[in-house]
Amino acid sequence: MKLPCRLPPSLIAAACTALLSALLSALPSCPAQAHTSATGDMEANSAATATEASMQTVVISTRTTRSTVAMSGAEVQKILPGTNPIKALQTLPGVSFQSADPWGNNEQNLSLFVHGFSGSQLGYTLDGVPLGDQQYGNYNGLSPQRAVISENVGAVVLSSGAGDLATPSTSNLGGTIDTFSSTPLQQRRATVEQTFGSYKASRTYGRFDTGEFGGGNTMYVSAMRLDAKAWDFEGQQGGKQLNAKFVRDTGAGVLTAYFNYNDKIEPNEDSTVHLAGETSSPYTRPFTYPDFAAALKYLSPTGATPAADGNNYRNYYSDAQRTDYLAYVKYEAHLGDATKWTNQAYHHIDDGVGVVAGPIGVAGLPGLFSVYFPNQNLKQVFGNSGYATRTTEYDIKRGGLISNVVTEAGAHKIGFGIWWEHNKASAYRRWYALDVNNPSTPYDRPANALITQYGSLIDNNVVQLHLQDEWRMRPDFALQAGFKSSLQFAEGTFPVQPAPGAIAGGSKALPVGKIITKKWFLPQFGARWDVTPRDQVFVNIQKNLRQFVTYGAGGASPWSLASQAGFDLFKSTAKPETSVTYEVGVRGNRELDLGAVSRIEGQANIYHVDFSNRILQISPNPVVSSIIGGNPILANVGSVRTTGLDVAGTVYFGKHFSFYDGVSYNRSEYADDYSNGAAVVRTAGKKVPNSPEWMNKFVASANHSGWEVQLVGDYVGKRYATFTNDLAVDPYFQMSLSIGTKFTMPAGSMLKQPRLKLTVSNLTQETGASVVLVGAASGTYNTFPIAPRQVFLTLGASF
Repeated sequence: MKLPCRLPPSLIAAACTALLSALLSALPSCPAQAHTSATGDMEANSAATATEASMQTVVISTRTTRSTVAMSGAEVQKILPGTNPIKALQTLPGVSFQSADPWGNNEQNLSLFVHGFSGSQLGYTLDGVPLGDQQYGNYNGLSPQRAVISENVGAVVLSSGAGDLATPSTSNLGGTIDTFSSTPLQQRRATVEQTFGSYKASRTYGRFDTGEFGGGNTMYVSAMRLDAKAWDFEGQQGGKQLNAKFVRDTGAGVLTAYFNYNDKIEPNEDSTVHLAGETSSPYTRPFTYPDFAAALKYLSPTGATPAADGNNYRNYYSDAQRTDYLAYVKYEAHLGDATKWTNQAYHHIDDGVGVVAGPIGVAGLPGLFSVYFPNQNLKQVFGNSGYATRTTEYDIKRGGLISNVVTEAGAHKIGFGIWWEHNKASAYRRWYALDVNNPSTPYDRPANALITQYGSLIDNNVVQLHLQDEWRMRPDFALQAGFKSSLQFAEGTFPVQPAPGAIAGGSKALPVGKIITKKWFLPQFGARWDVTPRDQVFVNIQKNLRQFVTYGAGGASPWSLASQAGFDLFKSTAKPETSVTYEVGVRGNRELDLGAVSRIEGQANIYHVDFSNRILQISPNPVVSSIIGGNPILANVGSVRTTGLDVAGTVYFGKHFSFYDGVSYNRSEYADDYSNGAAVVRTAGKKVPNSPEWMNKFVASANHSGWEVQLVGDYVGKRYATFTNDLAVDPYFQMSLSIGTKFTMPAGSMLKQPRLKLTVSNLTQETGASVVLVGAASGTYNTFPIAPRQVFLTLGASF
C-alpha cells in the first residue's frame, strides 16, 4: 500500500501487524447471544451504553451474522459538534466519505462510497423510518442531518455488507446506515452548547429534558441554529432545526412519538472541470456574488463568458433551500415474555428548491431560450443582466406504515413484517429573470417565472415483506435464514410538458406511464459460531435489489428519458440492479495483561459482491442535458465484481490511552463494455471510479484528569476519475484534532457539567481533490476541493 510521506509506513505496519496477530486469538470475552434485532436497536443500545465506557470509539456487534459496527452519539460529536452523523463513519474501514465543508452537511458536494457502492446505492433510516437514497435531487427522502439534530443522535450503525432484512429501503444494494435519535433522560435537565469558529461560524444548540413525569413518561424538546460563512466564497451557510421526542413506557409496551422540523439555505459552490493534459484548472470556482458590479463586468455585452475560462466560467450564485417536516409514532407491544409487535406510522413533507443564477450564453441555453422567445433579445428578456435564474422545485409528500413481529419459540427466533410507503413527489424546472436593477440573492425564493420548462409528478407505492428465522442449534452456534420481497408500483406524469426543442434529444414530450416491479424472493443466509468463549466467526450471504429511481426528468430514472419510445423500450427490457454479497469474518474483545496493553477488540472480514444489471445514464453531451433536461439513453450496461478486506480494532493501554486503526482494501471492476449510442466505451476490466482501493484510518485517544484528546487520521488512496480509468486524482491524508475537558462543580451547584472543547479540522492543511464527480467520457472530470484548516471552540453546560 502506497502511503503519503506524512504517514510513516512503519507506524501503520506496526499497528496492522499487532492488530492482525491479536485478532487470531483475541475475540469475544463472552459468548455471543443468538438474538438479532429487526431494526438494529441492540447495536444502537450498545453504542449508547459505550458513552459511559472509557474511550469506546467503535462498538462491534457480536449479535449479527453480518459485519455491523456502531458509533455512539458522543463519539460523533468528538469529530466536530454538529457534524453529519454519516461523516463520523469515515473512520470506519471500507467507508470513503468526502465533503467540501467541515461538518459534512452540504449535500451538493458530498460523496460517500462503501465497499465500492455509491451513497445512493445504500439504505438509510432514522429510528426505523426510511430516509430514501440520499440523492441530491430530492424525490424520496431527506438526509440524516436534516432528520435529526446532530447533538441528539444516540448512535449511528453501519452494516457495510448487507443490511437487516427488515430495513425499509428500496436502494440498499451495498448495506445500510441506521441513525438513532437519543432517548429522553429520566432526570430533568437543560443543556446548552455554543460553538464559534473559523469563517464566522456560530452554532447554537439547546435541549430541555422533562425527566420522568406521570408514571413512565419522558420527553425532550431541542433546537439548533447554524450560521457560517463559506470558506471559498461570500455566502452564509446554515439554518434552524427543531426536535421533540416523547416516550411512554408502561411495561406492557413502549409508545414513542417524534417530530423534526428543519429549514436551511445553503449557497453552493461550483465544481471545477478538469480536462486531460490541462494544468490550469482553478483550485476553487467561486461565485461573483455579492459583487453584482463584478458579475456584470465578467460578461461581454452580449452575455458571453470569457473564453479563457472555458467550462470553468463563474456563475453569480447557487443555493439549495430545503424545508422538511418529519414525524412518526411507534408502539412496541410486549405480548408476553417471548413476543414483541412493533407498529410505526410516519409522515414526511419536503418543500425544496435548487437555484443557479448563471450566464445565459453557456451550455446550449441560447437555443433553449429561443424556443420560448424566438427572434427576441434574450439579454433583455432575462432582465438585461446577462444572467438567468434556473430552479428545480421539489415537493415530497410521503407516508408509510411499518409492522414487525419478533417471537421466540424454543430455539427459534422468528421475525416477520411489512413496510408500505406511498410517495407523491414532483419536480418543476423553471427559469426566472435576473433583473439588472434588482438582482436576487441566494437567500431569495425566485418568483414570477418566465418559463416553466417542465413539471413532473410521480406517484409511487412500495411494499416490502420479510420473514426470517434464527435457530440456536447449540448455545454456541446459530443459523439464520430468511428472505424479503420488494414490490414497487410507480406511475409518472408530466402536468407541464416541455415545448418542442426544449429538452435534449429533440423529443417533443417527456415520457409518462407505469412501471411495476416485483421481486418476491431476495434470500439471506447466515451463521454465527462461538468457536470458543473468546472466538467468534460469522458468515453471511444476501441478495439485495435497488428499485428503479422514481424521479421525473432528472437522474438515472426512466421518467428522465427524452422520449416515450425510450421509456417504453426501457420498461420492456431493463432490469433493476441487484447484488449478491458474501461475507466471512472474525471479531472479538479480550481483557489482556501484556504490560501496557490491557485490552483489545477488533474485527476482520473478507467480502465478495456480484453486482448485476448496472444502470447507467448515458448522454452524448452530458453538460447540455444536465442543464436543459432529458437523457437520450438509460440502460443496463453490465456487471461489477468486487472483492475486499476490512481489518479494524482498538488497542487499550490502561484506562487513559487507546489506539484504533482500520485498514481496508477494495477492488471493484466492471465486467463489461457498453455503448453510448455512438461508440463502444471500453470499461471491461476497469476499476470503479471514485472508490479507492486502499484506505487507512486511525483514532488515537487519551484522557487524564478530566481532559480528553483525540487525534484522527484518514488516508484515502488513489481514485480514478473516469469510467475508462484514463484520469485519476492523487491520494490524500488528513488529520483532525479535538481537545475537551469537563469541569467539576461544587455539590448543589445549579450549573452542572460545564465543558469546553477545541476542534481542528484538516490539521495539516492538506490540499487536493475532496469530492470527485466522475466524467461521463474519457478526458474530463470534476472535483470539489479539500476545505482548509478550520478551528472551532465549543462551550457547553447543563442545568
